[in-house]
Amino acid sequence: MKQIEVAAAIIRSGDRIFATQRGYGQWKDWWEFPGGKLEPWESPQEALLREIREELSTEIAIDKFLYTVDWDYPEFHLTMHCFICSLRGEAPHLNEHEAARWLRADDLDTVQWLPADYILLPLIADELKRYQ
Repeated sequence: MKQIEVAAAIIRSGDRIFATQRGYGQWKDWWEFPGGKLEPWESPQEALLREIREELSTEIAIDKFLYTVDWDYPEFHLTMHCFICSLRGEAPHLNEHEAARWLRADDLDTVQWLPADYILLPLIADELKRYQ
């Protein structure tokens, strides 16, 4: 089975996190955390900083590691390294996604998440409740 390794940014601002809606591919219109594939020479953190610059035209600080998700999709196995992050630059600009929302813990179930991202929701809700 094909293996894909990615890094994802759970961008937090106070008691909210930033979610993006895919604008392409098989999972178009589903929601996810921004980020992307690691290049062979990159650490997850390096890939994440690069991907956020490319996808959102902004800079982030990687505040802490949250969790690594391993998930089997029908076409590939996904390893997703997830980090709690904060904005260091301007407001995100959507270069690849069709929509974005800032969600509070009570709003996490209002969007249709990609299957691998569901595992993260209880961890994120706990993280956000610290800032309420």
